[in-house]
Amino acid sequence: QVQLVESGGGLVQTGGSLRLSCAATGGIFGIYAMGWYRQAPGKERELVAGITISGSTNYADSVKGRFTISRDNARNTVYLQMNSLKTEDTAVYYCNAAVGRISSWGQGTQVTVSS
Repeated sequence: QVQLVESGGGLVQTGGSLRLSCAATGGIFGIYAMGWYRQAPGKERELVAGITISGSTNYADSVKGRFTISRDNARNTVYLQMNSLKTEDTAVYYCNAAVGRISSWGQGTQVTVSS
């Protein structure tokens, strides 16, 4: 089963940008659909963006036009480029890898957007 480690979170001001990375080890990265989720305090975890093994992407309405998900199968890494950040984007961001019934999660990385 693949192991995931997120990085790139931090504190940024409104309107700023961050790029999250999720490095995968222990599995065949190319067979997994990848996703970024987030969970804000007191709220349920929600899907932010997903990317299939063929590179098709989908986004939550709240981030369309601001966030971009991409994957580099040669580096076993998935990225989330976040631009025009808003205070409501503040959350712990989690990486997910899924294939069939198998689903793996990273430990999460905190993103805080200050006004």
